[in-house]
Amino acid sequence: MTTKPLALHKHGIQASRLVLGCMGLGGGANQNPLTADDFKKAHEAVEAALAVGINMFDHANIYAMGKAEQAFGQVLKERPELRDRIILQSKCGIRRVEGPGRPGRYDFSEAHILESVDGILSRLGVEALDILLLHRPDPLMEPEEVASAFGKLKQAGKVRSFGVSNMSPSQIRLLSSCLDEPLVANQLELNLAALDWVDASVLVNQKAGAQVNFPEGLLEYCRLEHIQVQSWSPLARGVFAGCNLDAQSESIRQAAALVQELARQKEVSTEAIVLAWLMRHPAGIQPVIGTTSPDRIRACAKAERITLSREEWYDLYVTSRGSKMP
Repeated sequence: MTTKPLALHKHGIQASRLVLGCMGLGGGANQNPLTADDFKKAHEAVEAALAVGINMFDHANIYAMGKAEQAFGQVLKERPELRDRIILQSKCGIRRVEGPGRPGRYDFSEAHILESVDGILSRLGVEALDILLLHRPDPLMEPEEVASAFGKLKQAGKVRSFGVSNMSPSQIRLLSSCLDEPLVANQLELNLAALDWVDASVLVNQKAGAQVNFPEGLLEYCRLEHIQVQSWSPLARGVFAGCNLDAQSESIRQAAALVQELARQKEVSTEAIVLAWLMRHPAGIQPVIGTTSPDRIRACAKAERITLSREEWYDLYVTSRGSKMP
């Protein structure tokens, strides 16, 4: 696949096109202690990723209640030479329920950001993150307070670059107005099943556009500002590989059949086709694959070997959306 450089490269961050999402490490969102099997699984996932050229790893402080970072940290403890070969990204800003009747919430306060980063670094066993993302927009965000936290983290050498997740252009502009350096990434749900991100550009000046649930001009804004667009859930939770397919709409089932046919023709996995479809978009999307299976990691990496034609890309899009182009 011949593609233009990632936006991250413009910021001096030499990340791979694919990112390994580490949410599946650590044994799940529970209080169970980490086991030898959890550590083994983390080692195998990291080794499989590195073997196919993936050098970027995505975390969040809430994944497996912190145990995902702990499991990954054990890998780095046993193989400290890996730290200089990889790019570490984590997220903060979501607070879990803290007791009976206490709601989960978002928190971009300076104290919470600083405390969260200290916890992330401790669990990973590293001195610095390459990128910190704010996980979900906090309606109580004070951009000056976030900027103060970012400044302190940068000055202390704890975080090298900053980004966001699930934010609109206006939210990014507001935050950026108080920052001394650019935000480098925005992580969003983008895949072949959740198509509002494509429909938003297709349905301009169309009545159907009023039903689109995606911020207007978001991808274009990120491209103009050299903000790396990352995709969470790029494989649509395995639907196109057959997971829970019977519960899906007819259009999704037809799209899954088309994915399987293209995979057969190109002698790659269904995962590779779904990822190649995302990566064909000129926004330079960086998929964050959530599998921890070495076999699936290797299967996903084959997406970089193929380029879908314009006709193949549109066939998948139109089939999945279940209606013709307007």
